[in-house]
Amino acid sequence: MSALAGLLLVSVSVGLSNFAGAIGIGLSGVDRGTRLRVGVAFGLFEAGMPLLGLLLGAALAGRLGSLGRYVGAVLLMATGAYTIWQGHRSGARGDRQIAMDARALAMTAVALSIDNLVVGFALGVYRVNVVLAALTMGVVSVGMSLLGLELGSRLGERMEGRAEEAGGAVLILVGLALAAGVLH
Repeated sequence: MSALAGLLLVSVSVGLSNFAGAIGIGLSGVDRGTRLRVGVAFGLFEAGMPLLGLLLGAALAGRLGSLGRYVGAVLLMATGAYTIWQGHRSGARGDRQIAMDARALAMTAVALSIDNLVVGFALGVYRVNVVLAALTMGVVSVGMSLLGLELGSRLGERMEGRAEEAGGAVLILVGLALAAGVLH
């Protein structure tokens, strides 16, 4: 397998959590501008975390390795719980469009990409061009996130009254899958 093929497989693998998280966000109904912000934020964090992982070095990346997965999982589950709470609080207003504030977006993006700190360290060990790897992961992540948002939005249109709660539940499930090691 070529280095580029391996890099694409790694990019898709780490992008799966963004795809799943984006489905949860899309279920709640997001406008076009929010979709773009989510896709770009997820892509930037997916690209930036491996670079940050290289900078942090072996000691911190090694210590954060298994812990990072749990921190990300807890952040996602908290975001999902907050989304469910917001859905119950707002009631059935008939308006599915939500605007994700910058803090919630950043928290979700960090939670989904924190494991890439270790990926960045591993890429450095295997002498992969980290800038190329980060760009590839970022581009793949944006594409997968936008696809997940679109899929979630279409599913959400069919669920109308409970879409926001379903989106929060999906984020909680993604968090649990991250904690269990099913997604990484």
